[in-house]
Amino acid sequence: MSEGVDLHLLLEFAGETAQRAGELLLEGLSERGASERLAAAATKSSPTDLVTELDRASEALIVKALRTRRPEDGLLGEEGTSRAGSSGLTWVIDPLDGTTNFVYGYGSFAVSIALVDAGGPLLGVVHDPLRGETFSAARGLGAHLDGRRLAAPAASGPLSEALLGTGFGYDTELRVAQARLLPTVLGAVRDLRRGGSAALDLCSVASGRLDGYFEAGLAPWDRAAGELVVTEAGGVVLEVSGPHAGRTTLVASPPDRLEALLALLASAAEGATR
Repeated sequence: MSEGVDLHLLLEFAGETAQRAGELLLEGLSERGASERLAAAATKSSPTDLVTELDRASEALIVKALRTRRPEDGLLGEEGTSRAGSSGLTWVIDPLDGTTNFVYGYGSFAVSIALVDAGGPLLGVVHDPLRGETFSAARGLGAHLDGRRLAAPAASGPLSEALLGTGFGYDTELRVAQARLLPTVLGAVRDLRRGGSAALDLCSVASGRLDGYFEAGLAPWDRAAGELVVTEAGGVVLEVSGPHAGRTTLVASPPDRLEALLALLASAAEGATR
């Protein structure tokens, strides 16, 4: 644990900041319809990679709070914020995880805030504005959902009875490669969900709403907070090479399901290359 850091106080601060950003997003969601939000959205890395003024406003709100409270820390945000710090700590921010869902008014989205040091995520908060839920975790202090301690449930049956989550990248080539895994995966599990927010998908593994999750090509802000929620709840998060060239895949599950899930993904990758 980083010396001189009160994780309890910082976790409370991060949670309050994430909730304030969530309130801003909800206000923006109610002020415009889906067609207006879509018309106002811009694109980033590809035509499917959307960004809105609310992404930037949410990040600005979070960054202002962090600079006021922790001016010595570094910052890394999805919407362009990047600053080196002097403390050895960096805040990793996704101000609106699930932008496409937000723009269309479909499904869920989240605010994700993590603090990382040389050892990885130190604390993490994932706030779901639509459900009014906040997942939180700190290294060595466990994971919680609105104050209730989380424990990733043990596998209650074979992988064929598991509900898995996944996601797709914005790059067309990657999306096509990810889709090639699906025939094998879908034939081996109960069902598959694509929620649209990696942060919430990871938290769903921690809370037992999903039995496992896998996705290739995630950025640090997509995973940092949710990853810690999983591990502090007793789950496992593993980064494996492939199955897509030049990309790693993040896999999260309860410990006793990990081996079967990895074997399934390896089989799916082999089938995709035939």
